[in-house]
Amino acid sequence: MDDMSCEPSCDDAVMGCGESHIDEKIACLIGLQIRSPFYQVETGLMALLKNCLELEAGNSTSILSGYVDHFHSIESEDVGWGCGWRNIQMVSSHLLMRRQEAREVLFGGSGFVPDIASLQRWLELAWERGFDALGSEHFNRKIYGSRNWIGATECATLFRSFGLRARIVDFGPKELESLCLSVPGSSLGAQVSKINDRGKRKVVQVYGPMDKYILGRHYDAPLAGSRGDENSRYSSMQLGNNLGGGSGDYVLNKCARKNKGSEILVHWVWNYFSDESLSKSGHHCVTVSEKPPLYFQHDGHSRTVVGVQVKHQQNGTQQFSLLILDPAHRTAALKTSLKENDGWQKLIKRGVHTLKKPQYQLCYIEPGIASEEEMELLKRIDSIFLEF
Repeated sequence: MDDMSCEPSCDDAVMGCGESHIDEKIACLIGLQIRSPFYQVETGLMALLKNCLELEAGNSTSILSGYVDHFHSIESEDVGWGCGWRNIQMVSSHLLMRRQEAREVLFGGSGFVPDIASLQRWLELAWERGFDALGSEHFNRKIYGSRNWIGATECATLFRSFGLRARIVDFGPKELESLCLSVPGSSLGAQVSKINDRGKRKVVQVYGPMDKYILGRHYDAPLAGSRGDENSRYSSMQLGNNLGGGSGDYVLNKCARKNKGSEILVHWVWNYFSDESLSKSGHHCVTVSEKPPLYFQHDGHSRTVVGVQVKHQQNGTQQFSLLILDPAHRTAALKTSLKENDGWQKLIKRGVHTLKKPQYQLCYIEPGIASEEEMELLKRIDSIFLEF
């Protein structure tokens, strides 16, 4: 189908069911949640992308996440604010298809990706259960029916509420590290002073690293409204592995930072997708990873990283590109460009030179399901900070 109509949202009965009992609310939501419509590619979008990568000329190596459905924003529904939810849907599509343990717990074991309204209900329930309690205060613990932008914090919070180990990594310049929650001595909800353009000092509330973007542009306005496509905070991944060192190998001086910062990010992504569970796709230059796609956040927008490519240049250098699915692109257009092997690079490939934002965040999902004790630890959202 070429267009998707908006299906009915979760009924208000969810919040009216068992007001004093979380389990009753969850049971109501499981029954009322709606499967999200999406443009379904018959052979799978990732299979088409793999074929195109195999046909590319040149000495390159690509690693892809095994399965991802593309969820694009709908003009009548969420254009301009829904990219965060769409990326959560893309990550969920992989988890439901490729991880049995995740399929059993995600969205009450429904086995499908819910629509945005249903995801908003699930996030509210996560907040009510104590996940990211301080961050939820920004939204007054209410998100259902709103057009507020969300980001990596809400992504991690939602997945953690089901027992998944969602982690966040921040990438940025050293001078902004003090605003990140991973810094020793910093605290969630810390008060930060900013100087506005009239020379007056204003104290604002910071809930997560992505709030720096709002502070930088709109620190005269209260944060009670919508914060810019956000957010935030946690990771315990070992960055070095069998395919080249992690971020610790990159000791960068300030002069070189602008040119090398994005390389730190793409090398991290390469290391993430490169693991011992890689399987050959039938072509030496393309491998398939069991790793889920990455929620990829920066100021003003978020996308989904579904893989990474490196081209080996004749001069011995390596040219890295992220492989990205953008909710702003129409799925039909992506399918056509991939099937015809024409123009898909402009839609999906993002080289290091295109990563011009001063800060980025990635949210990834580790294997396994958390125990009850670990679930309590997962309620507090934080992050690892890697300097650009």
